[in-house]
Amino acid sequence: MEATVARMRDLIRDIPEHPQPGVTFKDITPLLADPGALWGCIEALASAFEGHGVDKVVGIEARGFILAAPVAVRLGAGFVPVRKAGKLPWEVHSETYDLEYGTDTLAVHADGVVPGDRVLIIDDVIATGGTAAATVELIVRLGATVVGLGFLVELGFLGGRRRLEPTGWGDELRSLVAYG
Repeated sequence: MEATVARMRDLIRDIPEHPQPGVTFKDITPLLADPGALWGCIEALASAFEGHGVDKVVGIEARGFILAAPVAVRLGAGFVPVRKAGKLPWEVHSETYDLEYGTDTLAVHADGVVPGDRVLIIDDVIATGGTAAATVELIVRLGATVVGLGFLVELGFLGGRRRLEPTGWGDELRSLVAYG
């Protein structure tokens, strides 16, 4: 796995000052374009949660969709998108949260997960943890159980894992490529 992680890290490029000054964006599109690295990412995320009895894999808009759907297929689970406000056409539950550079609102269909579902949350990057925490809140509010969180990239210097630790989810968080 170490060689795969090294290859993943090599394929993630930094875009300084994007989307605003002071932020360095982690661009995963070169990794997504490499079939071996992409498969390694999907396989590593799915393997980390095998045996957790996952019923649904939630992917967070937008790059989280790219990773979550194949992880769901690999685990034999359903896929549920969590989208930005106003994007879902039916009854939704929503949660507003802080980003490292502003605020946003996420929504999920009210019937996307049901009480008793065991849910894995997947996204491309964990930074401050706001997006992950908002998604956990949505899933728990719908009566489902979060069994873990998986990320391609973890920006440790922004404290996302620490933000989730008091809730108990920091212990069930897996990331493949960590920075700081």
